[in-house]
Amino acid sequence: MRIRRLTVCLLMAIMVNGCSSMNIEEFSNTQPHFVLDDYFLGTTHAWGLFEDRFGNVKRSFKVTINGSQQDGKLILVEDFVYNDGETDQRIWTITQTGKNRYEGQADDIIGKAQGLVAGNALNWKYTMMLPVGGKSYKVKFNDWMFLQSDDVMINKATVSKWGIELGTVLLFFNKQPTNTHF
Repeated sequence: MRIRRLTVCLLMAIMVNGCSSMNIEEFSNTQPHFVLDDYFLGTTHAWGLFEDRFGNVKRSFKVTINGSQQDGKLILVEDFVYNDGETDQRIWTITQTGKNRYEGQADDIIGKAQGLVAGNALNWKYTMMLPVGGKSYKVKFNDWMFLQSDDVMINKATVSKWGIELGTVLLFFNKQPTNTHF
């Protein structure tokens, strides 16, 4: 009886996750228009948290992102500082592969991340080796980023394994003004 109940719960979780997917084309006419390379060139600050599937906040963090162009690719150096004092760094190399299409690579990303942009939205999907408590787990990320006015961006990412949602990452980005000389 217990195994049957567990099986029903797992099937329901998979069905709910399958029914809740957005389509990037829904955002085609939204503003402000998001241009990946423009937004992330220079310095961007972000603040975020991870909550488990039950809504419990497990970890919060700050990120400083420094973006530059090298050989036609966008390089993002992300420096993380977690609320427990741990630090981490991820370096993304992002390439535009077509109109509104991007691929990205980083050391902890398995294969290539795939991104699509429409209007003010970016949908970024990838598989990552996520370190937790001395072990690493292969998980999938489905990131949705939404550019707002005043160079603010909201990011919601679902984290899943075997089609079951493990939790959600919420991030708020603020693009820093570039120094201009007159």
